[in-house]
Amino acid sequence: MLEAFKEHVALNFPELFQNRLVLACSGGLDSTVLAYLIAALHQDFVLAHVNFKLREGESEGDAAFVRNLAAQLGVSFELNEFQTLQYASKRGISTQMAARELRYSWFNQLVEQGKGTLVLTAHHADDALETFFINLNRASGIDGLSGIPTKTGDIRRPLLAFSRSELEDYAHKNKIQWREDSSNASDYYLRNQIRHTLIPVLKEIFPNISANLGSSQEHLRESRQLIDNYISDFKSQLLREEGDELYLDCARLLRATPLKAHLFKIFRPYGFTDWKAIAGLLEGESGKEVFSPSHRLLKNRNHLVLKPRESISKSESFTFSLNRTDHLPVELIIFETSKINEKGPNCIYVDGNRLAEPLCLRKWKKGDYFFPFGMKGRKLISKFYKDIGLSQFQKEEQWLLCCGEDIVWILGKRADERFRVTSETQHILKIEWEK
Repeated sequence: MLEAFKEHVALNFPELFQNRLVLACSGGLDSTVLAYLIAALHQDFVLAHVNFKLREGESEGDAAFVRNLAAQLGVSFELNEFQTLQYASKRGISTQMAARELRYSWFNQLVEQGKGTLVLTAHHADDALETFFINLNRASGIDGLSGIPTKTGDIRRPLLAFSRSELEDYAHKNKIQWREDSSNASDYYLRNQIRHTLIPVLKEIFPNISANLGSSQEHLRESRQLIDNYISDFKSQLLREEGDELYLDCARLLRATPLKAHLFKIFRPYGFTDWKAIAGLLEGESGKEVFSPSHRLLKNRNHLVLKPRESISKSESFTFSLNRTDHLPVELIIFETSKINEKGPNCIYVDGNRLAEPLCLRKWKKGDYFFPFGMKGRKLISKFYKDIGLSQFQKEEQWLLCCGEDIVWILGKRADERFRVTSETQHILKIEWEK
């Protein structure tokens, strides 16, 4: 196996020869054999072990075993301990998911600390087979069925081409010892049920199932790449970016078939899962929204508008004086001038004697009105917003400059007639909004 492993690494993982490696080692068969194989390549690496505090006594024994293994191989040893059950309970996730989050987060920290530049994990072909059936049951689509990737960011999985039986043969021939995790014998976890019950039957019927599945998953990964390339091109024609907002043309999206598949590929990265609700937005009334944990999707006339939830400004109010504007969420510059010269949407001139401190910067609220510059009579802010075509997101982020309850300026949009400069004005103030 060593020669096959060398050829496999040279062909598919040449970067391992140019980097210091962090090898994730539990002390079990897979990671212990990987440690010996990497040592046989004379690579520079550190053994990293996580004690999840899940098996009293055994967990400490595993840590001690990996520490001794590092000493035998003449490499550095890194240990971290976590209270995994408490972490899982606090996050409301399974123990397995908690352990996964904790270990990968720590591996990333080791890379950031310079302990290594690439992380090796010991996933093998049988792991890929088990994961395939888990994802098949979850109806995870082509992404899940494509299998465990050989490379993800800084993570490398060089054993995916080898079966557990090959690892066992190598360990026995080379008198390599390892630790057996007692939890692996239990059928409490779904993965263990598949490993102990389903996989042996499949291998009896299809002796080459692991190798054949690997080939099939390679085809699936290539198909996924074709789909991703198509979606990337489709999105470039469909999307228009304005700041942190993405605008999607509803009519073009409705013509895409199959619609659900397009919606999945476009919106799943933003956390959306309710495809029926999104499809309803496309032909729904303007102003309707669908939410994901991280984003909002708004129907605005002929477009869907996508925006991160955390970026939408809170409806706060900021009071300030004419000579102290440094704490505002937007940059306002206010100074006295003798005449009106520069004009544009980002500056106004007002009669300074009509302003009373403190001034206020806030968002729109129901019932707000102003007297549009150059017009007689008042107008509801909500009606003004509608007339100029602001989306719900834009309404939420639009700032109003106020003097008491009176609106002086809808920033960048329209000033109020009541504060205009006239022939009787003695004190002219220029207010600039630095966008």
